[in-house]
Amino acid sequence: VQENIERFFTRFVEEGKATVRLREPAVDVCLSKANASNLKNFLSAVRLAHQGTDIGALPLSTLVPAKTSEVEKPKTKMIITSKRDYPLTKSFPYSLEHLQASYCKLARIDMRVLCLKKLRKLDLSHNHIKVLPATIGDLTCLQELNLHDNHLESFSGALCNSTLQKSLQFLDLSQNKIKALPIQFCQLRELVNLKLDDNELIRLPFKIGQLDHLRFLSAARNKLPFLPSDFRKLCLENLDLFGNPFEQPNPLVPNIQLKIPLTLLECAARATVNHRIPYGCHLLPSHLCEDLEVAKTCQCGSACLSSFIQITVTMNLHHVAHTVVLVDNMGSTEAPIICYFCSLDCYSQFLDRYLQSNG
Repeated sequence: VQENIERFFTRFVEEGKATVRLREPAVDVCLSKANASNLKNFLSAVRLAHQGTDIGALPLSTLVPAKTSEVEKPKTKMIITSKRDYPLTKSFPYSLEHLQASYCKLARIDMRVLCLKKLRKLDLSHNHIKVLPATIGDLTCLQELNLHDNHLESFSGALCNSTLQKSLQFLDLSQNKIKALPIQFCQLRELVNLKLDDNELIRLPFKIGQLDHLRFLSAARNKLPFLPSDFRKLCLENLDLFGNPFEQPNPLVPNIQLKIPLTLLECAARATVNHRIPYGCHLLPSHLCEDLEVAKTCQCGSACLSSFIQITVTMNLHHVAHTVVLVDNMGSTEAPIICYFCSLDCYSQFLDRYLQSNG
């Protein structure tokens, strides 16, 4: 400790409490439940050691090994299930790895929680939280986040761009008021289990196929009319889409957004995606980068941006999931999925195959 003490905090030394702030490493050593007289002697010895006093001259008493029963282990788990038990004056132990604070009527996330850098599991279900602070992304070890039964209306893109990309495996956003998820959501590529039930979702993330670790997906009782084209890329163990108002697919009634001849912008965008030409906000305006990120893929494998033909076709959900919860009360496991075509030629080829297979 020689010349390594930043500051002493001794206001409550008579109560057996004190804190010694070190310079290197930059940590606070907190002392509590100590005998006041012994604590004063200890602090006096630390001061002298800091000043360079010879160790033989330090007023140190003989150390007596503490009993196992007297050693307080770092607390790693805390479960709170009522507002009455929620700590308002005491801080959370920094050693916490699992924190549950349910049924506490929290209107926002406590900033003290966001300082718990060792947190692996955070359960804030059954509260009144409306907005998620971007600083949740600073919880670098967070693997499980449960926000079931809150008042959320969105999930910010900033969270998707945070360190959660590398850590988050379980996310429960069920029973909220979310209408859509941001484009960046599919950057949470470590997700294994995603729960979106009982929201107001009108669509699933456009690039949901990028979630290649996803194995459990539930989005029951939302307002989904169809599934995104990228849904075909998923490889799930369990899928639940029950209770969505899926539209009846009709490949013979296309939504034609095709512009002939193609604009220069469309040609350039298709070439950029098809040939995997590097781009970024340092080269292109940000809105063009965002458009390129959500480029559609034709059945032929080519890209299209804003000039395309769109239809919905039927897909058996067993193609993407081992276990499928029935889509409706009629026992169906099929749902409509969007298909895109980059040209009239591609759509015509699909139409020929479709008419032949349907007799």
